[in-house]
Amino acid sequence: MKDLLIIAGPTAVGKTSISIELAKNLNGEIVSADSMQIYRYMDIGSAKIKKEEMQGIPHHLIDIIDPDDTFSVAQYKEKATSVINDILLRNKLPIVVGGTGLYINSLICNLNFANTSKDDDYRKYLEKLAKEKGNEYVHGMLRDIDIESFNKLYPNDLKRVIRALEVFKVTGKKISEFNNEENLYDIPYKIYYFVLNLNREKLYEIINKRVDEMIKNGLIEEVIKLKKLGYTSNMQSMQGIGYKEILSYLDGEISLEEAIDKIKQGSRNYAKRQLTWFKKDKRAIWINKDSFANDNEIIEFIIKKVNLLKNNKN
Repeated sequence: MKDLLIIAGPTAVGKTSISIELAKNLNGEIVSADSMQIYRYMDIGSAKIKKEEMQGIPHHLIDIIDPDDTFSVAQYKEKATSVINDILLRNKLPIVVGGTGLYINSLICNLNFANTSKDDDYRKYLEKLAKEKGNEYVHGMLRDIDIESFNKLYPNDLKRVIRALEVFKVTGKKISEFNNEENLYDIPYKIYYFVLNLNREKLYEIINKRVDEMIKNGLIEEVIKLKKLGYTSNMQSMQGIGYKEILSYLDGEISLEEAIDKIKQGSRNYAKRQLTWFKKDKRAIWINKDSFANDNEIIEFIIKKVNLLKNNKN
């Protein structure tokens, strides 16, 4: 199995600088897992790394699409997998860095069954059957093939009942079999998964300061430019934190002060959601930055831990 290093954590926790030093020390290249940094022209609001800050370390999956393009998790997985394979072929270490949990999970969890176990005709047949014979009849079909789902789901939860029947028809397996860890973590990589964290008050303070810096560095001008290019609030990209609020300000819906407060609040809430997300994966090794004197100690800790895990054959 090939090695894959993941550096995750909430927004503004300091993933970028640590990942660059790790890449230097471990002969690595960085694969971004950030759903805003994929967009061109959206630099300030996404806290995108500048070329000179990369220190010669290749960064992938940044500036790959325009703001009016749609981009799914499946597309991310496809592109990221291709980049990772290329990095590995050159005997270098891929380092996935970012805070978009769905992007990271697409690489380190086996979610393929969701894409493959589909049968539209069978689903339509079951929906028709439920209308003709009732939800209880369709729910009863689960009894013989998937007693767990039969007991767990109610007849009125028709969508999930149909999904369980569909998965069994296509794969010959119960849907619960896909939800256990053995299947979920059946991936082609040996992962070294680290989540950076910081005292909540400190993190929120850094987030607030970062938003002030964004405004000072030209976020308003960036959004004006995006508007002139024809990018509007109904686009996926322009719904990002920092962009939607400044758009509201420019459209006269809220004051600048309100917009800045909303960006700060939205960013803090996002950080909270990110931490909740990363806590779900028990493979993650949490690094509390408050327990280290500086970033160098954290880098040293991660390198030692990676080497230790590499030598552990279990």
